[in-house]
Amino acid sequence: MKSELTFLSFTVSGRVARPVAEVYDAVADPEQLSRYFTTGGARGRLEAGADVSWDFADHPGRFPVTVVEAVPPSRLAIRWESEAGVEPETTTVFEFEAIDAGRRTLVTITESAWQPTPDGARGAFGNCEGWTGMLTALKAWLEHGIVLREGLYA
Repeated sequence: MKSELTFLSFTVSGRVARPVAEVYDAVADPEQLSRYFTTGGARGRLEAGADVSWDFADHPGRFPVTVVEAVPPSRLAIRWESEAGVEPETTTVFEFEAIDAGRRTLVTITESAWQPTPDGARGAFGNCEGWTGMLTALKAWLEHGIVLREGLYA
């Protein structure tokens, strides 16, 4: 029996050699997020009711971000605009799990709501690349103080 594909989603994960609360804060805190990920800056802490937006120098324009769920230090869920003409919004869930007796954190990012169309697949693949890059940049930032994203895309 064939099942019908109703939407596309993806999951990426990585391990960061820092305690879970520190890793969660590096994603929730706009000052830190602006250093290693949102090249045009982040405004507002990722917490319920906050006015949040992200800007990327390589993708001009400020994206409004809606915090759906904030459970420090284990889970964040956001909705934000996707590319024009594809999906109006996607849902992105960040899960933070302490591993190795709390010395490291497993970060898992899942994004969903992409339509199973050629444009939806392009959007999902592009964002999958973006979240993988974000995880790599997060690790370099927290473990070594290095900003990887600067000049990478623009």
